Amino acid sequence: MELQQFEKTDMGLKVRAPAKINLSLLIAGKRPDGYHEIDTIMTKIDLFDELIFVPGGEGGLELICSGQYKVNSGPDNLITNAHHLICDTIGRILSVRIHLRKNIPVGAGLGGGSSDAAATLLGLNRLFEIGLDQKAVWKLASQLGSDVAFFLGGPLALCRGRGEKIKEIRSDFHFQAILILPDISVSTRMVYENYEHDKEEYKRLCGSINSLLTKKKIDSVAQMCTNMLETSCFALHGELAKLKSRIESLGFGPVCLSGSGSAMYCLPIGTTEDIERCQSILHERIGCRSVIVNNIRW
Repeated sequence: MELQQFEKTDMGLKVRAPAKINLSLLIAGKRPDGYHEIDTIMTKIDLFDELIFVPGGEGGLELICSGQYKVNSGPDNLITNAHHLICDTIGRILSVRIHLRKNIPVGAGLGGGSSDAAATLLGLNRLFEIGLDQKAVWKLASQLGSDVAFFLGGPLALCRGRGEKIKEIRSDFHFQAILILPDISVSTRMVYENYEHDKEEYKRLCGSINSLLTKKKIDSVAQMCTNMLETSCFALHGELAKLKSRIESLGFGPVCLSGSGSAMYCLPIGTTEDIERCQSILHERIGCRSVIVNNIRW
């Protein structure tokens, strides 16, 4: 049974914030504002951070962080920013305790911080019955970060601009993937700063992917394993390039970088038992951490 995003608790509300992977990631070039124009297909997966909202207390927000991965609970946290933004929008302080259980690696290209921000907007709107409509919540999301708006909809979408221009893709593409989680935190900023644009490569890849999208062949797009940030990421972290090569030598299929890295994934063909066997071989021969994930329907 698939877990749902919202779950009532005895004292408040639990909201699950899913990770994402990029089934393709193209860079169209650099914008006048200094950001890069992206053209990416993103899909949510069943690896979740969990946010528990409990109303009450004094002083607005109390943020508590726990879980497998450590994050800063200070003013730079996107959860804090989302809380401040929604309070400014409605003109009153929402007193709430939020407990973040961090299960999505940081600096992995899985969108965990953006997903947490989106979950905060959705959770506060629901818990306090604020009544912001979808358009208003999306407007707030676009102010918080490039990928935040994607996590308000989904579960599969074509995202352009900085990531805020979203077109939902309706597809029966269901998958299981082996998600590889190297113990490396990658700076998205540094990967983009190191990126060297290839205009002709973008045109070629864009043409191929758009042709497949027209035919609704999302599985073929995924098998292309296209990520134009890979060269930049691997130039900064050569150990990731070596890891990808070693995993691909096992014969499970192409290994794809998600976002700016460090997480990678592969989509082996076969049953759940076949994929579990591949994961076992990966652990025995390579030794890196991995989890099996599925796409979700919300």
